[in-house]
Amino acid sequence: MKALMILGAVIGFLIGCGFGLASQSPWPTALWRACAAALMAAVLTRWWSRIWLQGLRESLAQRHMVRPAPAILNKAKPKS
Repeated sequence: MKALMILGAVIGFLIGCGFGLASQSPWPTALWRACAAALMAAVLTRWWSRIWLQGLRESLAQRHMVRPAPAILNKAKPKS
């Protein structure tokens, strides 16, 4: 989950920096907005990854509960 949070922060920082520079803001303002965007993106990525992983765990649990037990083959003894 840490890797997803870091990825979200990097993406948020790049987006925030891009929008800050696109609006022709001074560097300190663009950097401040990029840091705030990194924080928000990291929090949103953490929230989304928790929901996503919870859904994966639930689907695996359902798959294990629904899966029928393997059939045991009864071998007939040969008549002598």
